[in-house]
Amino acid sequence: MIRCESLVKRYGRVTALNGLSLELEAGLIGLLGPNGAGKSTLISILLGQTPATSGRAEVLGLDVRRRRRRVRQRAGFMPENDCLIGGSSGTGYVYYTARLAGLSHGDAMQRTHEVLDYVGLDEARYRPAEQYSTGMKQRLKLAQAIVHDPDVLFLDEPTNGMDPQGRQAMLGLISDLGRAGISVLLSSHLLPDVERVCERVVILGGGEMLASGSIAEMRQPHPTLYTLDHSGDGQHLARELQQRRVAVHNQSNGVLAIELPGAGQERLVFEAARQVGATVRGLHPKRSSLEEMFMTAIRKQEQNRR
Repeated sequence: MIRCESLVKRYGRVTALNGLSLELEAGLIGLLGPNGAGKSTLISILLGQTPATSGRAEVLGLDVRRRRRRVRQRAGFMPENDCLIGGSSGTGYVYYTARLAGLSHGDAMQRTHEVLDYVGLDEARYRPAEQYSTGMKQRLKLAQAIVHDPDVLFLDEPTNGMDPQGRQAMLGLISDLGRAGISVLLSSHLLPDVERVCERVVILGGGEMLASGSIAEMRQPHPTLYTLDHSGDGQHLARELQQRRVAVHNQSNGVLAIELPGAGQERLVFEAARQVGATVRGLHPKRSSLEEMFMTAIRKQEQNRR
């Protein structure tokens, strides 16, 4: 779906992308990185809005420098900042973007009403867009991004400023689009959003790729941290575990968060449980969260620069 080869982008003395190379297959992909990592610059180059200083990029097999008009016809973009037209209603705004994408008057009007219904703005479609709440404006931006039925979506902070209920609704819409076969590149600083929606993730830092892969595969089990589900006296079991050099970090409702003294020491848990007459109902290794993966990648980059 997306391919970059040695992509460089400089703004004067500032290097936003530093020889970035990556290849992303179709699907739901999260784009992560701290401020200044190059996420917005990458999206801008992929959409043909900003030329790269050097290197090459393709979207859907199309060279973004030579065939940027065709790329824009097949891609949808939801920017982070407001991109509304003053004095325009929700219907007028989405219809205008549909016409810009090349739809005829009839098709543009039909698709406008369909996507406004889809994002939940059916009752507000004729209201001036500047009167919309933040959440409604976000949904309107999503509507204009999908009005021309694109093959790939670039979403830049799609849940920014939304309340919890609106945020969950937006993530549900994005998931639905993915299930419908539209590929999505989701740039967000909200890691739980990416973890909920995306299948794979790319982490950028300093204009370079720090990590990339399937979220499920990258969330490797920790060798010594476990969740222990048990029956019996939790305090008695915790004391017995501690005597065997197993650290107990938390206990609640028959569940202990424990840390073994080393990898491969699970037998200590069963020995302690047998000693106090408790039953081990489950012993599950703790897996790295997306936040831990993100912070690990950033720390490695900082260490490499020293």
